[in-house]
Amino acid sequence: MFGRLRGKRQRGAEAAPSSAAPSPSGERAGLGSGHTDALVRRLEWTVVRRLDGLLQGDYRTLFRGFGLDLADLREYQPGDDVRHIDWNVTARLQVPHVREFQEDREVSVWFLLDLSGSIGFGSGEVSKRDVLSDFTTVMGLLLTRYGNRVGAVLYGGSRGADKNAGKRDAPRHEPSAAVIPARAGRRHLLHMIDRMHATPAASPGDTQLRDLLDRARGVATRRSVMFVVSDFISTPGWQAALGTLARRHEVVAVRLVDPLETAMPDLGLVVLQDAETGEQLFVDTHDPAFRKRFAEAAEAREAELRQGLARAGVACLELSTYARLDLALLHFARQQQHRQSASRVNAETLAKGAA
Repeated sequence: MFGRLRGKRQRGAEAAPSSAAPSPSGERAGLGSGHTDALVRRLEWTVVRRLDGLLQGDYRTLFRGFGLDLADLREYQPGDDVRHIDWNVTARLQVPHVREFQEDREVSVWFLLDLSGSIGFGSGEVSKRDVLSDFTTVMGLLLTRYGNRVGAVLYGGSRGADKNAGKRDAPRHEPSAAVIPARAGRRHLLHMIDRMHATPAASPGDTQLRDLLDRARGVATRRSVMFVVSDFISTPGWQAALGTLARRHEVVAVRLVDPLETAMPDLGLVVLQDAETGEQLFVDTHDPAFRKRFAEAAEAREAELRQGLARAGVACLELSTYARLDLALLHFARQQQHRQSASRVNAETLAKGAA
């Protein structure tokens, strides 16, 4: 796909290095309540209707929870409900195991949205923040139509930013994590989308994804489904917080990517700017050695991310700024179906053997 879109991507990339820092708000032009209504209607016709037909309303394929149908067996972890321990399997394997069930009732779904500076980047017409907005809107529409509750934790803006705005020596403030309580209904969903659009990008500084995860752990008092929507460009330490969150909740990592972040094209001499810290670097992208080092660093970062998600036991949905959202969601849903079917067969086999 990179080769087929190289021309368009390169044109977008030419402007990106010198203006890589996104706008302070990271918003699309002309946002407001009217824009939110238009966005929702557009996505309902172009994405939601297609997904609802192909999934046949079975949004449950995107996650598991507590219900009636056995979905999987896994080792017991601190914080699990002891009422769901399978004693037959535990006695056979000499390791405590708990049962997971297919969700068949209303659930609470939380969107943990990383609105840091790097989310505003996009090498083409669509930025990662645009993809974040569309994903949150589509999933919110799919979930609320079945009576589920949706809420959000927004990592963006900064505490005290308005008070010191415009001051030359204003102190740097930590990004805030605003909470929108989980509620049902289309009206609440529109309010949540409006708040998301109105939240500016986090103030300059490295992203602390761990703060977002810790905040979510404090506000979700009951077992919920959580979508962590981020590019996962953050200071180290978020992996342990994600694992802790996944022990109590059903967590899906939604990773936002742009192809230019993994492969640097030959653009000649350019100025690259860090979208979060503002640091600038003058580089020669015509140098093959530089492009090779860039690709190797991207591969190392990719491997580290995959390992962190695997250790946390979290499924990953990858959304690219150059891919169709509906196709990505369908592909992920089918992957989940295959995994759940295999897990269900294994769980039933273990249960019969233990009996």
